[in-house]
Amino acid sequence: MSAQLSDQGATVIPLEELNPLNCHPPHPVEIDDVQQLQNQILSTEKAQRMAEFFSLLGDTNRLRIVSVLALKELCVCDLAAALEMSESAVSHQLRALRTMRLVRYHKRGRKVFYRLQDNHVLDLYHSVAEHLDELEA
Repeated sequence: MSAQLSDQGATVIPLEELNPLNCHPPHPVEIDDVQQLQNQILSTEKAQRMAEFFSLLGDTNRLRIVSVLALKELCVCDLAAALEMSESAVSHQLRALRTMRLVRYHKRGRKVFYRLQDNHVLDLYHSVAEHLDELEA
């Protein structure tokens, strides 16, 4: 391989040596750019964890729970009433949301109150809702 330096100091591969990239038509590639991208690609492990996270949010009832908790901290019985679901069903979904650290809880007497884990979850919820509203407009 007869690589050269570009004006910016990055390594450039001649067009005739780019066959392995399967680009049609072939174009000059700067090795430094490709290596920089490779260093920023998600690891397989992190990609798996993110896929599980998004898969968990792929449930209508869990998203509805998140939408209520984005507004206010509530106990299980109030969440169930607001969502017109059984307390058992809400508790089951909250357990899954807790496992992925999307919600947290604290006890006040005999009642358990839930809220979103942190602002990252709230920001994610708002970003997706806003994005979907843009698509409808």
